[in-house]
Amino acid sequence: MKSTLFVSAVAALIVTLPAVAAGNAEAGKAKSGTCMACHGADGVSSVSSFPKLAGQNRDYLYHSLKAYKSGKRKNPIMAGQVQTLTDADMQDLSLYYSQQKGLYLKY
Repeated sequence: MKSTLFVSAVAALIVTLPAVAAGNAEAGKAKSGTCMACHGADGVSSVSSFPKLAGQNRDYLYHSLKAYKSGKRKNPIMAGQVQTLTDADMQDLSLYYSQQKGLYLKY
């Protein structure tokens, strides 16, 4: 009885955990050409109005792309860019940019 209860509890926990984006960094790099136009090579933008993607948290990037695609996050430029991205594309791009070296300032 205890083992059945334990297995049920573990199964319930696994089902309720949020899915973590996996991704393929090499595929993300191959798909990043369009992103570079605004966000710069390797995700380091030189224009202050376009955020730097390099070194950002993978889950943050992934959920941001999903929010732009669903319309929960509003930006006309990004809304147009993400419409053709699949979930796998968003995972790949997020992983790629999260692995790039970001700009860290010394204070």
